[in-house]
Amino acid sequence: MGNSPFLSITEFEGKNVVVTGAAQGIGLVTALSFLENGAKVFAIDKDREAIEDASQDFFDKFKDRITFFECDLADAKEIELVCQKIGDVAGKIDVLVNNAGIGSTKWIEERSVDEWDEVINVNLRAPYLMVKFLLPYLKEGASIVNIASTRALMSEPNTEPYSASKGGILALTHSLAISLSSRKIRVNAISPGWIETSRYKKRKYRREPELREVDHLQHPAGRVGVPEDIANAILFLSSEKSSFITGTNLIVDGGMTVKMIYEE
Repeated sequence: MGNSPFLSITEFEGKNVVVTGAAQGIGLVTALSFLENGAKVFAIDKDREAIEDASQDFFDKFKDRITFFECDLADAKEIELVCQKIGDVAGKIDVLVNNAGIGSTKWIEERSVDEWDEVINVNLRAPYLMVKFLLPYLKEGASIVNIASTRALMSEPNTEPYSASKGGILALTHSLAISLSSRKIRVNAISPGWIETSRYKKRKYRREPELREVDHLQHPAGRVGVPEDIANAILFLSSEKSSFITGTNLIVDGGMTVKMIYEE
């Protein structure tokens, strides 16, 4: 793989991987990481424009090993149908990455019930339904990785549905880990912190990051995160190298959630 930024894990050669929210950001880079390691990727996204841009700009050399499916993860019926389509094509699934997520930043009185429901449905219900409908195809020893957030543990104002959904992901993860242990399927979560994704947006929003020195230095690790940091953690938790890890939440945030901050 030369100077690839991704871990080299040869066991993914020929494996079938499903990634939601795969046309932009962390999901796009996660799909790339599995492709670089020889996997076949079944990519799900709602945004047709983003799918087309990603297919041309990032996945062209892997077009024989990646298939995109357009799906609104807020719609339970669409999830069931897309899982059936993937299962029919793949036959078996080795890895499921529940990455897709949306937010709503509004004052409580201004946020509608429908907006609350959409965030919960996409961020929390959809990962559960992806597991439910793909379960007939998830092979023994498969790995599921749910993308939570450090917002499950700490918050900024006006982020209630996002924070609640990500907190729910942590509980869903350990619950699924126990339920699916009888099938030797491992389930883990990753909680990213500040991850700069500007290079991996669809074309009209893609740009070079605009970060200040203070943005980097406030992180104990000395820098803001990049999507490759999360993709490598996903690769690890999806591999046999982590075969004794299930039901856990891996925080990948450069140390921010353990940093005590006092005003001077």
